[in-house]
Amino acid sequence: MQETLSTARAALRKARKIVIFTGAGTSAESGIPTFRDAMTGLWARFSAEALATPEAFARDPELIWGWYEWRRAKVLTAEPNAGHHAIADFACRHGDVTVVTQNVDDLHERAGTPAAIHLHGSLFEPRCVACHRAGDFAVARPQEPEGGRRLPPPRCAHCDGMLRPGVVWFGESLPGAAWAEAMKATDDCDALIVAGTSALVYPAAELPVRVAQRGATVIQVNPHATALDTLAHFNLHGPAGSWLPRLLSADD
Repeated sequence: MQETLSTARAALRKARKIVIFTGAGTSAESGIPTFRDAMTGLWARFSAEALATPEAFARDPELIWGWYEWRRAKVLTAEPNAGHHAIADFACRHGDVTVVTQNVDDLHERAGTPAAIHLHGSLFEPRCVACHRAGDFAVARPQEPEGGRRLPPPRCAHCDGMLRPGVVWFGESLPGAAWAEAMKATDDCDALIVAGTSALVYPAAELPVRVAQRGATVIQVNPHATALDTLAHFNLHGPAGSWLPRLLSADD
């Protein structure tokens, strides 16, 4: 594995434009539950897939808003891990790095990464279901009970419509501007690092496939086997928090 790491680092040194693409596994190392984790408390009788839909919000907005406030509270009590900090340090040192994430938290930004592209939206950018404007939102540390609770969604300051979480739900399209930015960055890059994603959720999972198909370098960091194993030029099997600091280190 050390030889793979050294060769991958050499490939990165030759790359002019680099994209780092992160998924839920990167944030899981900070203690943020993923969609695969068992639900507890109020949410125990639901699957995450059943809650993360526009139809679920229309049926029971208080249940869904309560779940997302519980998730936001988890994020606000978490801290960026070594993987987030390695990415931020590398992005600041390197001339042309774009960070694209499937995560809806703010851990990349809190670690110091400038302007990550959020393909699946953000827990911190709600919007109105009626006028679609961004909603005003106090980014305080909510004191949510561990078992969860139902909460009425806030109202829009412009039209009094309900605010909904600003995330991409199952059955919804990715934000057009973010997707276009991510496509352009990956189509232009010389190297792509894929960290902590199962590469199963489309269309986001299409990005590393496109990079591999045109022959640019793909480096995968993941503790588990994924659909990208046969496409990636380098596979570093293990947690992002362990491998990314070594892969992205400034040391020769």
